This record gives sequence, structure tokens and C-alpha cells, in this order.
Amino acid sequence: MNNKPIIGRTEVVDLPELGMYNITAKTDTGADTSVLHCEDFEVFEKDGHHFISCHICPHLEDAEMMTLTFPIHRERVVKSSFGQTETRYIFITKIRLFDRLYDIKLSLRDRSSMSYPMLLGRNFINGKFLVDVSQKNLGKNTL
Repeated sequence: MNNKPIIGRTEVVDLPELGMYNITAKTDTGADTSVLHCEDFEVFEKDGHHFISCHICPHLEDAEMMTLTFPIHRERVVKSSFGQTETRYIFITKIRLFDRLYDIKLSLRDRSSMSYPMLLGRNFINGKFLVDVSQKNLGKNTL
């Protein structure tokens, strides 16, 4: 019997290191990397290290904008679902799901035309969770 927690097609998650809570994320087993919505971003170098600074709205319907800066973990060229290739900048932070903290690698993208501000991709899901697409919000935070 597999003892991995089951997540649904959407989940409500927290990104506590970013000060972002109750973010609705779509589970996307077709996406390699998890993605977080941002309005725009700038990549810069400081003391020999690459950083990304971005403007993020934690909820797509919310007008409250946050400006955050992260060290870049790595760069990756990805092909979008529309067939276009682009460079994505990946950073590492913590995500809370089922009242547990996990490391997650996130890339940034403008998702304002999408229904959800965040995607949970295979690199995060694999080895940790099973997905039941008939369910929603199974790992909702209870704290």
C-alpha cells in the first residue's frame, strides 16, 4: 500500500519564505517545473552571483503587488505549451502543503491570462504525492 499523500487537481498552498499564503495552485503533471505568477522580472548580477527581482501578485484577482528578490538556482530553457522556447530562471523556496514544509523549485512567468497563479509541476510532485484529478484542495492547510 502506498503511503504518499494524495493531492487534487488544485491545492491551496503557502509560500511562507515569500510571505504568500492561501495561493491556489493547479496540479499540472504535464509541466516539468512548478511556476509562480509574476508581472515582470529583472535578472542582475551582484558580487558574482545572479539574482532575479520580480513583481508578484499573490492572488490574480488581487491588486496588491509585492517586490521580491531571489538568488537564481539555475537557468533552464523550456518549451511552453504553445511550442515557444524561453529561458526560465529557477529559485528554491519552501512550500507548505498538508501542514508540512517542502523545498520547491519555482520559475516565474506572467500567468495573468491563466486561471491559477501557480502550477505544481512534476519535479515537485514526483516521489512525494499521488494525484487524484477528481478531487480538489486535499492538502488544505489546517493551521
